[in-house]
Amino acid sequence: MGMSRLPLPPRNGDDIAGFTLDALTKGIPASAGRLRLDGIAARGWNLFRGDLPLPAATLRADILAANNDWMAQFLTANGLLIAPHGKTTMAPQLYAMQHAAGAWAITVATTQQMAVARHFGFPRVVIANQPTGRASIDACFAALSDDGFELHVLADSLAGVAALAAGADRAGVRPRPLGVLVEMGAVGGRTGTRTREQALAVARAVVATPGLALSGIECFEGILPDTATVDAMLDDVLAVASVAVAEGLFPPATPIVLSAGGSAFYDRVGERFGPAVFGDREILKVIRSGCYLTHDTIGYESAYQRILRETTLRLPPGRLIPALEVWAYVQSRPEPTKAILTAGKRDVSHDSHLPVATAWFRPGSAMSGPEPIPAGHAVAALNDQHAHFALPSDSPLAVGDMVALGIAHPCTTFDKWDVLPVIDADGAVIDAVKTYF
Repeated sequence: MGMSRLPLPPRNGDDIAGFTLDALTKGIPASAGRLRLDGIAARGWNLFRGDLPLPAATLRADILAANNDWMAQFLTANGLLIAPHGKTTMAPQLYAMQHAAGAWAITVATTQQMAVARHFGFPRVVIANQPTGRASIDACFAALSDDGFELHVLADSLAGVAALAAGADRAGVRPRPLGVLVEMGAVGGRTGTRTREQALAVARAVVATPGLALSGIECFEGILPDTATVDAMLDDVLAVASVAVAEGLFPPATPIVLSAGGSAFYDRVGERFGPAVFGDREILKVIRSGCYLTHDTIGYESAYQRILRETTLRLPPGRLIPALEVWAYVQSRPEPTKAILTAGKRDVSHDSHLPVATAWFRPGSAMSGPEPIPAGHAVAALNDQHAHFALPSDSPLAVGDMVALGIAHPCTTFDKWDVLPVIDADGAVIDAVKTYF
């Protein structure tokens, strides 16, 4: 079942296409020799034929495309934009899919991640952190030397603005200032101002600093416990933005950015920011979800089910589906109710939830394809390279069978892989994704 290749990024695409794969690359067969990444499809490998060593983290090309299209339709239907968290995948090929579907920017967390996005030609980046330390701050101002590159960073304190001001002095004031979004937070949460008054003080300090420009107001709501807390934070963002407009803090004739950044509550962001109006000023209402493209089996699936139950926003046909799996072999069945799988902490996320077995397959058997895992099978623990797999004594699984592990956190699965094979619905390897962690 043939599928088209993933797009390459707008610039320096041969850095990816020409990346050398060989037996030193995790997930590549020992017999592969040396090959370019863009030559992987020509090898004719198939996951279910046993051509790849396991564990292998795989991406389904058709599901990636469907998820990307679902989100694009959702954004258009509800008047929203997206600046997806690039730190989720650190994969410029996947950024290119998101960019082609209309992503307003790529969001990152560090200046190294910014450098990746800039190197591969993505024209607008949001660093969703307050740059700290001389090296990082200077990297932000140095990036402005590229006339085709637009950068926005966060600030949540007067000290943070002062550090950016010192960076502007070192760089020399440029015709194009560094965009700054004031970050709001919640008591007990992560970064961000804790009150509206603090946020306005930061906004005023940005406006008073040569080399900086106030882009908008933002928050990160993704780790908050419930929708009521999320709504309260979003209302704070709107209130601060309203006062900032009244005080004339935003540069004239430029859009005002309202943004929030998680993958669990983007519906609440749309519902709160959607009706916002500040006179005749243009408002960019930007969500920053990163996990929608691959989705997952556990955490974000649960959040997605809440969205389906509760949202009043318009939802497109279809739904988000997990596109990322980690496949492992049954390596040992040392006890009647225990098996050991060939995947562990170095292969799959475990920070928020242990992986969940979703399917199994026996290479060389009469099985036409993977089948759902029977009831009673569960990952009980992970070591570095092994999964302890609890199963019923009458389980059909035997040594050499393949087990698909659904994940709970895409971010901390991607960072374990330098290259991820891209497969079609029949398991044929049709491409590969290069990451830059």
